[in-house]
Amino acid sequence: METQTITKIKEISNQISPDLVKLRRELHQYPELYFKEFKTSERIVKELIKLKVRVKKGIAKTGVIGLLVGAIQELPRQNYPKRENIVKTVALRADMDALPILEQTNFPYKSKYPGVMHACGHDVHMTCVIGAAKILSRLKDELNGNVKFIFQPSEEVHPGGAKPMIQAGVLKNPNVSAIFGLHCDPSIPIGKIGVREGPFMAQADNFDIIIHGTGGHGARPHDGVDAIVVAAQVIQALQTIASRKISPVEPVVISVGKIEGGSARNIICDRVILRGTARSLNREVAEKIPRLLKEIAGGIAQSAGATAEVNYQTGYPVLINPPEATGFARNTITRMLGKDAIYEIPQPLMGAEDFAYYLQKVPGSFLRLGTRNPKKNAIYPWHHPKFTVDEEAIKIGSSVLAGLAYTYLNG
Repeated sequence: METQTITKIKEISNQISPDLVKLRRELHQYPELYFKEFKTSERIVKELIKLKVRVKKGIAKTGVIGLLVGAIQELPRQNYPKRENIVKTVALRADMDALPILEQTNFPYKSKYPGVMHACGHDVHMTCVIGAAKILSRLKDELNGNVKFIFQPSEEVHPGGAKPMIQAGVLKNPNVSAIFGLHCDPSIPIGKIGVREGPFMAQADNFDIIIHGTGGHGARPHDGVDAIVVAAQVIQALQTIASRKISPVEPVVISVGKIEGGSARNIICDRVILRGTARSLNREVAEKIPRLLKEIAGGIAQSAGATAEVNYQTGYPVLINPPEATGFARNTITRMLGKDAIYEIPQPLMGAEDFAYYLQKVPGSFLRLGTRNPKKNAIYPWHHPKFTVDEEAIKIGSSVLAGLAYTYLNG
């Protein structure tokens, strides 16, 4: 990308920055949960229509696609099949859903829906993709291909929105050649973009373990089989999966986040449900975990005269950033913002992201947008009721996404 184009992208980003901040604050005030992003998607459609891009809505219930057709696409309709084969299309993706969290900030634009909050930055992600659309629409005559803007529902809740969006054909007609996305990161300073190639985010599976014991009076525990005691032993033993059952060089997390059981202090509990998550960065390791859960829970339960039932749900796959596409992203960002803007993420993350499904279909890269700024109290982690961002990140994210799309099509 030439210096002149970089300058132009940055100038446009600065010009539209006030409008983007205003849009982000509006989206923040009206958060919606997974697959209920109806008003959010309508707001996105309104912005895309202003830019005169081709819009499709109602994909996978609430998803939206905008297609910006570059100059090379201004060909007769009858040439379309041939045209699709020779013209590149790059996609930029944002997620739209919020979280069931009561916001605890004092901003005038805080959530108007009690108990629902954009506490993971999806309002920023949407705004950055809209910002990229605004920038690229002004550079339309210079684009040697298409840009597809994907606004996806339900990233936060399995089975997620990426898979049904893909099944609905968002990567086709025209076929997407590469895809890029970014996520706010409160651990990365403002002005920097986090980059990592290879396995980046974990496969995240869910499990329920139901312990069946025998109830009785709390004063006569020997007459029953206490499901709570069995459950406690199971919780402890599950940690041996990571420490003794899997190679120590393979990251594995087994966490029980919720325990359900018991009715009164003086009653021996006959049933306990353990709800948890299992995470790993290796597909082969992930395939071993259901068997290990059953062996451990079943063995402990049997030794106590109880039984254990394990229900296992496979979640988002490992997110793997291809080296070539990630190298392209790193080089493009360096040319745009300088080498000091690159934040090399030292280790993979055990969080999960359904952007992984897109990367299973087409090359691309998932990036981290630095939003941390203690001076603006932008220090809280994702899913925290006081989560916020330094809004200067919006113009940075918009220009980076626009620069990636422009360079991919014109490089």
